Order: sequence, then structure tokens, then C-alpha cells
Amino acid sequence: MSNLTRIGVAIDADLLEKFDELIEQRGYPNRSEAFRDLIRNELVEESWQSPESEVVGSVTLVYNHHVRQLNDKLLDLQHDHHDSILSTLHVHLDHENCLEVLLIKGKAAAVNQIANALISTKGVKHGRLTLSSSGRNLE
Repeated sequence: MSNLTRIGVAIDADLLEKFDELIEQRGYPNRSEAFRDLIRNELVEESWQSPESEVVGSVTLVYNHHVRQLNDKLLDLQHDHHDSILSTLHVHLDHENCLEVLLIKGKAAAVNQIANALISTKGVKHGRLTLSSSGRNLE
């Protein structure tokens, strides 16, 4: 942060009290860092709206591995997009259920398309895409 600029913000006292409680719970050292994180978060989320923006993220899947051909379908999808899927983690939750976490990188539109294909595969019980920024445009 080589070029800090001070700003003033008018905020309702009750809202500020709630904000102070929140930043204390989350362990922020001060309000400034909490405000910076809020702004960064909004900028990152806004960037996801652009189909061409570079994003990184994770796709989390929970599924019953006994569902016929589900493992093959999921593996085929992953191999079809090997250039975007950086890594996978497979965990056996119990005798039937598995958790799979895929780390993914690419253009926002492509990442969303891949995640939707994985999550909507018949037999997947639950899936979620969590996006973040590559960090290149954040200070």
C-alpha cells in the first residue's frame, strides 16, 4: 500500500457499532483493514460478471459413488477440461458418500460452465462453485 489516501465516512452509530463487533469477531486489527477487505470483495465479485475475467476457485461435490457410471461421467468431464482443472481432492465420507474438491482456473464464463456441468451431473447430491480472484489486480 504505497499510496494511502485518507477518506471520511459518515455512518449511523448503530451500524458502526455492529460493524465494530463484526471486525472484532473476525480479528481485524482496525476498521481500515476491514473496509479495504469489503471493497476488495466487492471488486472481486464484480469482476466475476465479466465472462472474460480470469478467476480461480473450487468446485465442491458430494455424491454417492455407487450411482451407476457417475464416477466415469465426472472423470470424463474433468479430463475434457484438464487445462482448467488444476487439482482434485477425493475424500471418502462413509461407505457410500464421497466429497470431491476441484481447484479450477480460467475465464469466468468457462469456469462457470465447467462447474455447472459437474454439479448438474445426475447423481451429484450437492455441489457448489466458490470463486475468487487470481489476485493480480488487487492491492
